[in-house]
Amino acid sequence: MVLLRARIISLASGTPRNRGQLSHHGCFPQLDIFGAASVRRVQVDLGGRLWQEIRYRYAAQVRHLTGAEAVPEQVSVTAAVLMTGLVMVADRLASQRKVWAPRADAPAYGAAQHFAWARWKAREVVEESRLARIDLPVLPFTAAHPDLRAPNPLQASVLDSLPWLAGARGAGIVLVTDGTGAGKTVTALEAARILNDACGSRGLCFLLPTTATADAAYDTLCGYLHAHRPTQAVLTLVHNHSWLNAAYSDEMLAPGDVPACTGDDPHTDEDDDDGCRPAGHGGKSGTWRRILPDGWVRGWDRALLAQFAVATVDQALMAALPVRDSALRILSLSGKCIVVDEAHALTAFSRRILMRLLHWLGSLHTPVVVLSATLPGQTARELMYSYLAGAGHRRRDLIAREDEFTVPYPGWLFADAATAQPAVIPADVRTRHAAAQQRTVTLRLAPARYRRLEVPARRARTGERLARIAAAVGPVAGLGGCAVIVCATVADAQETYRYLQQFLEWPAGPQDLLLVHARFPGHCLERALARVRTQLGPFGPRPERLVVVTTSLLELSLNIDADLVVSDLTSLARLIQRAGRLWRFEQAWQNERPPGITPRPPWIQARGPRLTVLHPVDHDRTTLLPDAWAATDHPYLQHASAHLLTLPGHQRITLPEHAQHLIELIHQSGQPATWSDRLAALHTQHLAAERAEEHTSSTHLVPPHDRVASLADLHRQKLTVAQAATRPHDRPGRVLACYWHHDRPPTLDAAGRLLLPQGPHLRPAAIRTVLQHCVPVPSAWVAAATQEHHGPEAWQQHPLLADLVLLPHDPVRPQAARLGRHQLYIDDELGLIHTETA
Repeated sequence: MVLLRARIISLASGTPRNRGQLSHHGCFPQLDIFGAASVRRVQVDLGGRLWQEIRYRYAAQVRHLTGAEAVPEQVSVTAAVLMTGLVMVADRLASQRKVWAPRADAPAYGAAQHFAWARWKAREVVEESRLARIDLPVLPFTAAHPDLRAPNPLQASVLDSLPWLAGARGAGIVLVTDGTGAGKTVTALEAARILNDACGSRGLCFLLPTTATADAAYDTLCGYLHAHRPTQAVLTLVHNHSWLNAAYSDEMLAPGDVPACTGDDPHTDEDDDDGCRPAGHGGKSGTWRRILPDGWVRGWDRALLAQFAVATVDQALMAALPVRDSALRILSLSGKCIVVDEAHALTAFSRRILMRLLHWLGSLHTPVVVLSATLPGQTARELMYSYLAGAGHRRRDLIAREDEFTVPYPGWLFADAATAQPAVIPADVRTRHAAAQQRTVTLRLAPARYRRLEVPARRARTGERLARIAAAVGPVAGLGGCAVIVCATVADAQETYRYLQQFLEWPAGPQDLLLVHARFPGHCLERALARVRTQLGPFGPRPERLVVVTTSLLELSLNIDADLVVSDLTSLARLIQRAGRLWRFEQAWQNERPPGITPRPPWIQARGPRLTVLHPVDHDRTTLLPDAWAATDHPYLQHASAHLLTLPGHQRITLPEHAQHLIELIHQSGQPATWSDRLAALHTQHLAAERAEEHTSSTHLVPPHDRVASLADLHRQKLTVAQAATRPHDRPGRVLACYWHHDRPPTLDAAGRLLLPQGPHLRPAAIRTVLQHCVPVPSAWVAAATQEHHGPEAWQQHPLLADLVLLPHDPVRPQAARLGRHQLYIDDELGLIHTETA
């Protein structure tokens, strides 16, 4: 009811300067600048004199019906933006066909009658939308997190200190730093519960850097809500591949539903037509059914409105860019606790947008929790400054108190929006927590010459990268154990997999060797990730032997335990993340070993946790990075990491104690005396590249709330979602293998069982099947696509299918599809294979 009334009353709301700018279309048009435009010009922009007269009449009628005769003299910018978002929500609710169509066919009625009916109908519409907020029941810690026996010291400190801090000071920002696998997610859930109770907010939104991490967090939050057994709660998953998640099964998809952030698609009034909805709900029932998204709130521009949401951080960053519906996104993020997880994974480009978003969240006094395992101290302080500056504190004053905003590692820091006074974890608690989480990892830097096989049957020579890998994981094949090999590129992962498959003996067969990377079709990748999560997860069952060849995909997304890890050279922050997968659950298993977890093999126990880092070198053993690795990290980060690991005392590191010290050594602004001239030059280039990214990112940001003179300032640059960038690289393209048969229509598989959907009316199940077979690729690879690579005509009208590039495949004579100088072929075992001609 409140939403629909907001839509009506908004016509008469706003400041004198911003009156008429509260638009349900999602953007604020520039009509006048301090009276510079003539009245006639403004009327023409708004449809002319006749439309102006109609607007006046409607406004007068609405004021009469609602009793809103007085116009507020002043409304803050943040309030005006939230009001606009509320108007947009109300418009979408009222524009559903099932709401207005029956009324349109009714006999004529007066304004008062219509207003009375709208007030009555509003409650029903809002309840059906499942936007109503609920209060989760209060549970003991072990009941809310049944897999844990008790909170660790850091979590206990948050449970003890944060309630009275937030209760006395109100909303604020909490920054939690801790080692990988130490329970940061549980800490965030408890901190969010406490902040919501103290601030009057209700709800939770987890923001993750990748779709894989978002899917993992979605499972965690599902379990958390399931433990509370709410009567009505909605949990949405918001990213471009959310249709691939089990929560969005075919039986629950309405034909009008489109996932979030697929482009600036116009809102239609045919969403959630009851006549199109299946009678069943995929067999879901009980508590799980109550937390699944249903109907209206699952739409592409509305999923963030749910009380509980898990999204990629890009979905939230759009609120800080001048795109349509940015006010709706700000409304979606307000009134709930926002958790930014894996903050260290963001580039300088994305981090600058996040800082502007935190500024707006600070102005709204929205509680925020930031989590990280390897965040440089200066970056952490910048995030704190942005939030507190949005809350009204001068940045220069905050910078002058730099030491107060240094976050202990491991530990937490809370700063409230009202006073900007920081509070940190007690020193003795931090010491106890670090001691409880302590584990020592051996980092072995192995010089290796990088050389591609070129001929598949060639055996790598001693000292080559592939020979080093085979020597490191060879004992796993013979003696058992679980190893993870993290390669720099997909091509390296594919070649490594083929080499190990050919030259190592696998007693139980090829199933002991698994290839996982992002260029598999969605359904294959989902199946492989599920296997890794189960077999290397905390509860098993754990296999006798398993070697996973992967890329950085596993670095953030999976909560797994490996006996040993082999990694190509990368930044020290990533190496620490990968080291965090070594013996990750050892302490928990020593306390209580699940039935499916067998003890580690004796040879693994004798060596202890070890991370072997493959250091590409030239003939004189100096670092020589392959050209193909240029896109993985800045060269400085790799060169500096290799340099640090050669220094005395860095071959064995104690986590989490040494993690932050090593990160600061890499990201310091000065140049240590031990650096060579080459390393110093690379450091200068790295800083310049980060500044360039930050500058490029800043050019498209909406202004801070305290620098908005007119709401039109939020849309000075008219960008579509497709044009706006939240990351420094181009948006990836998507390819789809299409198999052409001589005796049947084209199919999605070589066996010819899945026909390529081509009808004029595409069912949700067919769309899902197509999406599950897509593979993301760099946009340059498909830039030369021609008409023969376009999908069927019906696909061109669908926002999820229009940009797909078909790769014609012959199931009888397999060969790569050529797109300019790029040749692409999707192999069942290796995924997408890419070659490039000069």
